[in-house]
Amino acid sequence: MLRVTSEIGRLSSVLVHLPGPEIDRMIPAMMEELLFDDILYGARAREEHRRFQQVLGFVAEEVLDAQALLAQVLAVKENRDAILGDLGSRLGWGPDMDYRLRDLAPPALAAALVTGFEKPEKDVAVSASDLYWLPPIPNWFFQRDPLVVVGDRAIRASMATAARLREPLLSGYIFQYHPRFARPDGIFWFEEFSADYGPSTSYARMRPTLEGGDVLVLREDVLAIGYSERTEKTTIERLTETLKARKSPIKRIFVVAVPPARSYMHLDTVFTMISSDECLLYGPMICPGGAEEADVYECDLTKREVTWTSEKDLLSALKESKIDLKPIRCGGEDPIAERREQWTDGANAFAVAPGVILLYDRNVKTLEELSRAGYAVVDEADLLLGRAELEPGKKAVIRLAAHELSRARGGPRCMAMPLVREDV
Repeated sequence: MLRVTSEIGRLSSVLVHLPGPEIDRMIPAMMEELLFDDILYGARAREEHRRFQQVLGFVAEEVLDAQALLAQVLAVKENRDAILGDLGSRLGWGPDMDYRLRDLAPPALAAALVTGFEKPEKDVAVSASDLYWLPPIPNWFFQRDPLVVVGDRAIRASMATAARLREPLLSGYIFQYHPRFARPDGIFWFEEFSADYGPSTSYARMRPTLEGGDVLVLREDVLAIGYSERTEKTTIERLTETLKARKSPIKRIFVVAVPPARSYMHLDTVFTMISSDECLLYGPMICPGGAEEADVYECDLTKREVTWTSEKDLLSALKESKIDLKPIRCGGEDPIAERREQWTDGANAFAVAPGVILLYDRNVKTLEELSRAGYAVVDEADLLLGRAELEPGKKAVIRLAAHELSRARGGPRCMAMPLVREDV
């Protein structure tokens, strides 16, 4: 069962992935290729992620791990054969890869598809291709990006970079084949994919790129999507037409043109909804008149032909659709703190219930802004050790100690994919 009709409904079921050996075998030469800004200390990152999962468990009824679900899918021979055949076809694997994978037990096969296979000779290694027969996918613990749940179905992503090519395929297999998600009429609203990273022959034939961090479910009938470094306009256009053709509940999509820069890789790095009437945002880009103000367009899916209409700004456009949000600025009013804390995911909050959110502890100025807005600041350690409680109906921000995880350039929202939320 899937059911996500907002960014803030009380969390019932959520998908995560504990970062495993795939983050332990990186070398500096691989960082840019694999989209990391630093090499993580794996043991500490896993400790932080386990605490993150425990915090999620204070609200969610179940916290599921993607690799464990993938292993369950691979335990069925028909699924295993179909998945390995599909991977081989899409990624151009030869018989040597089939030889390495075919006899592995389901848990070991799931692990190998995430961790990869190292080459025996690595003395002159420069890139991942020099080190691995099959490279690792260390970004897969950012479960938000490869797949997005919208309503009672999913949108499978197509990643902008070759380093993340395998992620939406693996996530897609879980949703396509696992009995708790699979459905005879299809689980995907949209599932374009291409492994061709060569130059496009024309604008109309650009390879599809769409990543989950650019998709926000603001209401059952309203999405916000970032047109960004990672998500192409042409893919958004095809997604919009597909949602309309498939009679999805989505009636309006607000497209935010996020500058194609590393610091603003997805819309959710500059804007997240945190309660029924509040959002956390990077002011210079989202607030009207900001120095870096993003262009905003509305796509009306109720019309015969979907057209893009230019809007003044995101908050005004949402207000006209009866989503009236008070902005809380990431980093506050100080332009230096704004830019520093946007970089460290100060705007990337994850709501586990209306007005109950998770944020990294290093974003001190953002936490101060939230406190001024009436949010009780609760340390994860106090919550986990029983020294503090979440009061029903009270706003709170849970401060996560994430010194290693934050170095991977993704916040709490990036790491969690809601499967079921209560309607609000």
